[in-house]
Amino acid sequence: METTSAVSLAEKALEQGKGILRLAPTWVPRSFCVPGRRIKLHPDDYYVLGGERGGIDERWLSSTTPAKNGPLTGENEGLSAVVFNDGNEEKQFLLKDAIDELRGELIGDRLWNEYGSWPMYSKFFDNMGPLPHHLHHNDEQAALIGQLGKPEAYYFPPQLNNHGGDFPYTFIGIAPGTTREQIKECLQNFTKGDNKITNYSSAYRLEPGTGWDVPPGLLHAPGSLCTYEPQKASDVFAMYQSLVNEAIIPEELLWNGTPKDRIGDYDQLMEAIDWELNTDPQMMANRYMVPKPVRDEAEMAAEGYREVWVCYKSDAFSAKELTVMPGQTVTIKDSAAYGLIVMQGHGKMGAWDIETPALIRYGQLTNDEFFVSEKAAMEGVTITNPSTTDPIVMLKHFGPNNPDLVL
Repeated sequence: METTSAVSLAEKALEQGKGILRLAPTWVPRSFCVPGRRIKLHPDDYYVLGGERGGIDERWLSSTTPAKNGPLTGENEGLSAVVFNDGNEEKQFLLKDAIDELRGELIGDRLWNEYGSWPMYSKFFDNMGPLPHHLHHNDEQAALIGQLGKPEAYYFPPQLNNHGGDFPYTFIGIAPGTTREQIKECLQNFTKGDNKITNYSSAYRLEPGTGWDVPPGLLHAPGSLCTYEPQKASDVFAMYQSLVNEAIIPEELLWNGTPKDRIGDYDQLMEAIDWELNTDPQMMANRYMVPKPVRDEAEMAAEGYREVWVCYKSDAFSAKELTVMPGQTVTIKDSAAYGLIVMQGHGKMGAWDIETPALIRYGQLTNDEFFVSEKAAMEGVTITNPSTTDPIVMLKHFGPNNPDLVL
């Protein structure tokens, strides 16, 4: 992949796409997970990077955030690439480089002036089993290791959940009445087999078409539904559960977000837990998300589409699901730049043909992922659905403080 020529290509690519960039799929393996095989990767390719890297169970979307996968991490792993047709030659360069060059022209002056980068990304994570109970540090904790904190949210797309995996339930938080000493004892027992930390949590059944909000400092053990996950641009985490689905979690992942001079200090691990947030007796009322229409349902139906907020409780990002009905042409305006992934259907979006592949080989390009500049979003993106039967459905992920997010 070229990075040095991005400066000369980014402007051309944005012009070619009339304000919309086409992105290549970005696949990420995780050594401690078993793929759920629902993210459309070819069956032969889930372990294409080799057994020691683990299976590919994530696809990162609109990402300028490198994956932190240890010493074997590949070059540019986790970083989205822009695809540009330069005459007869197809070229790729990093979305990060395009944003560094185009700045406000691409992501808008509001975000560029405040963050100097694209401050979020989204992903699909697709695990056959549940993940370990873990947390993401807040900005203050993450700064101790030179990172940013990480709020995130979940939405479970019906299109990617033909089966629920082994355990479609997510543990969230700490049961009210639990003491700090009980949780600290679990952490101290991490290397003794099963530390049984989920004994002190509650699990919720996961429903396709709904989601959850997960602020920093909240313990959570994601279940086995395939998940669309917008999040702040960070890859900081620490695993607090030692055994999940009969798989041992390496102790190094317990200390993953801890400053080197405090490794072995269990009080540091406890400090990363937001105790009030974890013991909230109204956890479902405060963290569960059902889709909310962006405007009057009847008005949208009359215009041939439906758009709903699917992630809307964080100020660090937001996400929408847009459905364009068969045979309809609509123009959708947004007040901010966004990335998008097409989940269903085919048609035309601005200058681009869009389609939903059924199967993708590792390294194959697609026409299902794009990045829309702020200017193009504000002027309106015209989408045409030529099908007589199949809706176009897409998920759209936005950066912090979306001006349109008024519920």
